[in-house]
Amino acid sequence: PRPRHPCDAVGQSAAMGSTGGPGAPLPLMPLLLALALLAPWGPAGGSCPPRCVCASNILSCSQAVLSSVPVPLPRFTAVLDLSHNNVSRLRADWAPGRLAHLHALLLSHNGLSFVSTEAFAHVPHLRHLDLSSNRLRALEENLFSDLTELEVLLLYNNEISAVDRTAFDNLSRLRKLYLGQNRIARFPLELLRDGSRLPQLALLDLSANRLRSLPVGELQALPAWLRDRLYLHGNPLACDCPLFQLVARGHRRRLSAVMDFQEELRCLLPAAPAPVGILALAGRQPLNCSEAREAVLEAHLGDTVTLSCDTRLQGVRSRHWTTPGGDRVLEEGGNGSAALLANGSLQLRVLRPEDAGTYSCWVAGPLLNETLYVELLVHNFTLHGPHDTLNTAYTTLVGCILSVVLVLIYLYLTPCRCCCCRGTDKPPAPRDDSINSSVLSATPNHAAGVPGEPCRSRSASTSGPGQNGRFKVGGTPQPPPRHGPKAQRKVSDPDSVSSVFSDTPIVV
Repeated sequence: PRPRHPCDAVGQSAAMGSTGGPGAPLPLMPLLLALALLAPWGPAGGSCPPRCVCASNILSCSQAVLSSVPVPLPRFTAVLDLSHNNVSRLRADWAPGRLAHLHALLLSHNGLSFVSTEAFAHVPHLRHLDLSSNRLRALEENLFSDLTELEVLLLYNNEISAVDRTAFDNLSRLRKLYLGQNRIARFPLELLRDGSRLPQLALLDLSANRLRSLPVGELQALPAWLRDRLYLHGNPLACDCPLFQLVARGHRRRLSAVMDFQEELRCLLPAAPAPVGILALAGRQPLNCSEAREAVLEAHLGDTVTLSCDTRLQGVRSRHWTTPGGDRVLEEGGNGSAALLANGSLQLRVLRPEDAGTYSCWVAGPLLNETLYVELLVHNFTLHGPHDTLNTAYTTLVGCILSVVLVLIYLYLTPCRCCCCRGTDKPPAPRDDSINSSVLSATPNHAAGVPGEPCRSRSASTSGPGQNGRFKVGGTPQPPPRHGPKAQRKVSDPDSVSSVFSDTPIVV
């Protein structure tokens, strides 16, 4: 007989309480009634399918020996577990109604070999999909395109050998993709290139597949946060120095994809009977791979920078640079933005945002080869705008303060240049000549004197050379001094205005 289900027990208890039989205790009636009202299972929400366990919005049908998806499914189901069954085909009508609340679907260990391209049209809000440990052989065109909110996709331990380029289209929120333990022989670089197809992808598992080569140049240019979660162990990779330097760089940076599986990161040498550790290729014949060195260079948009290939090898036979996009720069000179100089350096002119990334310089020596990596960071000028504005304002303020201090020093602290005259008794100048002696004088009153001689001043009324070295032909005669209130007035000198503007310094 079929084992009693917990949902059936709850239903039977509720039924017994509702009949009001003589053996039913009265205190249980309110509790059973409350459970009946709160339980989602019922005629409005749908009943729990046979052989399944129902708890709130979780429907578990694991290990129920099912050959198809049970129907009908309650419309409020959020988690549906169908793992460890015999559901070999997932057709488009497996869910007759729209399951708007379903966010997790588990179909692992089912022997699943066929999934319809319209199988996920009724579950648009699915975020977790587990199709692992099945018999899927290919990922068809636009297979997951209806799952625009999918975040985790598990496809490991299948028989997948072909992946269509559009199979993962519209998965803009996908963060984790597990493709390990399959038969993939070509690295699906289109999933990572430019970051446009899967912009939020943070983990890609391609371990235990049939990859024999890797696009090392483009993988090297990936962001560090993605290189840290790129799992490539367990593949029959062919040994070469770029592969060694890719793994060695991850080991030096202690990336988890290398540190956690460094024993399984192995490759095949041409004449070796068994795979060897990739990290053991340093200095090993016949490759003689050397440890890669790194450098980080920062620049701004529009700058011209030179990336140095400072190799320690002598007698270099050849060298070439590889850009982050995988392009090789071989020729010296050139009219493009990247040019190889005579000393082996790479010059980049008028930097653009797309010029940022990791550049590699490959050097071939007589005995060893060496690869050097330079990571170029290109900053936008606008990122430093507020700091530059602050520095400019601060410099201007300091300059103004220094100017005021210098003017005050000049006006009040300038020492007298005729200090020798301090001890000489000098008769006071006549009061009526004070204006001419201070303003119209060709030489200031504090002109430097000759040591041992008293200071001298020249009056504008004196005959001889006038202001600015001009000789006055006929000076204006001075009237005799008068007494009274108007005794201080004098006839103005016709050259006084020009003399003042030519000989008197103007302080702004």
